[in-house]
Amino acid sequence: MARIAVVYWSDTGNTKEMAGYVAEGAKGAGADVSIIEASDFGPEDITGYDAFAFGCPAMGDEILEEDVFEPMFESVEKSLSGRRVGIFGSYDWGDGQWMREWADRCRADGMDLVNEGVIANLSPGNEDAENCRSLGRLVAS
Repeated sequence: MARIAVVYWSDTGNTKEMAGYVAEGAKGAGADVSIIEASDFGPEDITGYDAFAFGCPAMGDEILEEDVFEPMFESVEKSLSGRRVGIFGSYDWGDGQWMREWADRCRADGMDLVNEGVIANLSPGNEDAENCRSLGRLVAS
């Protein structure tokens, strides 16, 4: 059974809700899933998991959250080379540029990126929820 870490940062609860849907999809695919807030995850946690889903909303000028999520991700990204990773997050403005740049960064770091990023405008709707579940299944496969 694959062990999956769903690691997220959320301010309004939208990305947290998405993390729950990602976890549902991974569990449905038979994985053992841990949902972890970004502040509780670091390099020492990488070896405990087979694959990862990271979630962060767009902040400011479409960037990753800078105080908690970005430092955490920067501390683990080099250790994720060759590992299965999916990414997701919510936004309120823009066109998803933060997700495209994040996907490029993951690929440049050698991650086995399973998607181009699942994004939801504000609170995830039914289609967004299913896209998140599909991401969970992809990460778990």
